[in-house]
Amino acid sequence: MRKLLSFVTALVALPALASAQTTLTVYSTLEQESVDGFRRAFEADNPDIKIEFLRDSTGVVTARLQAEKATPRADAAWGLAVTSMLILDRDGILEPYKPAGFEALKPSFRDPNSPPAWFGMEAWSAAVCFNTVEAAKHGLPTPTSWEELTKPVYKGRIQMPNPASSGTGFFHVSGWIQMMGEEKAWAFMDRLHQNVATYVHSGSKPCRDAATGEFPVGIAYELLGAQLKTRGAPIETLIMREGGGWDMDAFAIIKGTKHVEAARRLADWAASRKANELYAKFASQVAMPGIEVKMENYPPGVAESLIKNDFAWASANRARILAEWTKRYDAKSAPK
Repeated sequence: MRKLLSFVTALVALPALASAQTTLTVYSTLEQESVDGFRRAFEADNPDIKIEFLRDSTGVVTARLQAEKATPRADAAWGLAVTSMLILDRDGILEPYKPAGFEALKPSFRDPNSPPAWFGMEAWSAAVCFNTVEAAKHGLPTPTSWEELTKPVYKGRIQMPNPASSGTGFFHVSGWIQMMGEEKAWAFMDRLHQNVATYVHSGSKPCRDAATGEFPVGIAYELLGAQLKTRGAPIETLIMREGGGWDMDAFAIIKGTKHVEAARRLADWAASRKANELYAKFASQVAMPGIEVKMENYPPGVAESLIKNDFAWASANRARILAEWTKRYDAKSAPK
């Protein structure tokens, strides 16, 4: 009888346990395989919290959070460009919180404000994904500089992310302007535009399409190039000799969340060494020092190629830069 009563008591308790689980809605721009890994690892350590990810491009996620400011639907953003985080912080959309272990992160990955509104996870940088098989078919030389991509031989062979919707696209444009100065950068982009077949609304698509041979040249980022080459794609991940732009993915709690304590626990975990070890599986530069990074086929010279990126300037000038870019080049953008 005593065993039966214990069994019945356990059955009665099950619904209560299930209802006690908190669900966090988290916005992200990271690849599906990455967020799946984050969710599994966090939920294993926090069985009373469930994560539901909503993934989209940087521009879409940023605009969505701005549109939802009065009635926020997200509890956190986990994997959004720091340039977007600065805009959201300016607009009062982020909830400041200093996670456990914040001081252990590299200074360049920490919001300098106190308390911080965001913290960095990992960095990703400018690269060109170059399909060697397709290039040989079309007689395309291997580019070594951005300027070389403006040569007539590449006409119609290049795909690039649209900076209005893609964080990768924006850090390229912002990087060129910071490297060359406004006048020279727009003149360069005018020449490059003649060779671009289409501007797509995903930072990963140019490299993925280069991997499949749809376009021989994809202006993209280095992490995905290394991953696709490891999977057998006939591509090389090229770092241009002038260097290039880069951005940092970051974490933040969204102001107005109804699950503050659960969101803070997620922030603590996202800043932890365990989380940084996960980031190191798909990024070469992570927020916490001392994490061993081993990425097969990762291109040499990336650390040296990173420009001195003024994130505050890029964020403050984002609307102006995108308005000018759209006026000049949007006619070649892919349909949304």
